[in-house]
Amino acid sequence: MSRLTQSHLYLQRLGYAAPPPPTLQTLRDLQLRHVCTFAFESLSTLLRLPVPIDLPSVEQKVLLDGRGGYCYELNQLFLELLQELGFDARGITGRVVMGGPPDAHTARTHRLSLVTVDGVRYICDVGFGGMVPSSPLRLDSEAIQATAHEPFRLTVKHGSYTLWAEVGGEWRGLYVFDLQVQADIDYEIGNWYVSTHADSPFLGQLKVALLAPGKRHTLNNGHYAMHSLDGPSEKRAIASADELLDVLRGTFGLRLPVHQRLRETLDGLVSANL
Repeated sequence: MSRLTQSHLYLQRLGYAAPPPPTLQTLRDLQLRHVCTFAFESLSTLLRLPVPIDLPSVEQKVLLDGRGGYCYELNQLFLELLQELGFDARGITGRVVMGGPPDAHTARTHRLSLVTVDGVRYICDVGFGGMVPSSPLRLDSEAIQATAHEPFRLTVKHGSYTLWAEVGGEWRGLYVFDLQVQADIDYEIGNWYVSTHADSPFLGQLKVALLAPGKRHTLNNGHYAMHSLDGPSEKRAIASADELLDVLRGTFGLRLPVHQRLRETLDGLVSANL
């Protein structure tokens, strides 16, 4: 399938009949539509399968096979679309600190994008799981920034930026990044660690997320949650592999891979909840 055809299919999935202009409003619309359309998911690393991140493999998986992906897949796909639409955009990387101290020096294993519109720099991220920002964030500002979901803000120190989200009235550090130019090999190394290293939080684990207007759906192994901006969260433990399959297909819109160990693996996740 040609690049033109792939881009047309991608835009169709995002609700566009024709390529939109490279404006800030388009960037906002694209990011929100993406995080509400394509699920963040780690089915491949759950099954300990390779995760190729060359563009044709990512396009096949996400656009044609009905899957989602994680940051090295989703943000690469999104960046390619932005560039094809005429945006001034490039990839950058960061260190995840969510769940730990915001000054922790963790591995550089997160990919996102730097986009400049009318001389103003923004970060765009469609691949950060359950806490993915749903709107672009202005880089050169430490003010609180509204998004289509929670408020976010950025702080900077010695050329290093930290992304924060306000969750339940508390500011939580998500990841730290800089603007260092990245080469393909940098993404390959980060992806290799995430998909194969014994210390990776993705290896043998199921992590899925998809946004909806005012809501965040998340799945962490056998634990499902729906977080609402205007009400309490709904949480439940998945009771069976069949229920887990239904949630993956129904709530997250995934077409599941054909794999002989899939049900056995899902049974194991459910059993761990009992």
